[in-house]
Amino acid sequence: MAKLYFHYSTMNAGKSTLLLQAAHNYQEMGMNTFLLTADFDSRSGEGKIGSRIGFAKKATTYGKDDDLFDMIQTRQTKGQLACVMVDEAQWLSKAQVWQLARAADDLTVPVMCYGLRVDFRGELFPGSATLLALADDLREVRTICHCGRKATMVIRKDEHGKALISGDQVVVGGNETYQSLCRRHWREATES
Repeated sequence: MAKLYFHYSTMNAGKSTLLLQAAHNYQEMGMNTFLLTADFDSRSGEGKIGSRIGFAKKATTYGKDDDLFDMIQTRQTKGQLACVMVDEAQWLSKAQVWQLARAADDLTVPVMCYGLRVDFRGELFPGSATLLALADDLREVRTICHCGRKATMVIRKDEHGKALISGDQVVVGGNETYQSLCRRHWREATES
């Protein structure tokens, strides 16, 4: 039976690197994968999943209103899929997570999602909340705070490096915008 997986963490934990490594392993064994990423995330180039260490791979993009079950079912007509992999899964809608669960259940293809658990305000993303509720297998990808503790939170920084406590939930950015922290240092950064 195929499963829905959620690999979650904070920024800079290597989630995209893990996705790209897993995709490489499948493809090296002659197995087909279907990589998906949000259409508005072009940090690594249009239609690409990239990691901070320089690896990148072409992916199919999806929009906020796309039916991912239909996309996967259509892709399966071109050949059996060994795995579907979704980068930045926190940006999925609740409906899209249910579509991925249905793909695992009805199309019997494993679906591996990689994404953030919480935003810079310490709140769950809709996609992450639904994945935490529906995934068959939850896997935490660990990274560390500057103090050496496990980082579980992330701050969004303004142009002066000060932690923001309000704003849009989704702002695409990297190390210049976000920093992973343990809960204690996140509290200190956001309370000042």
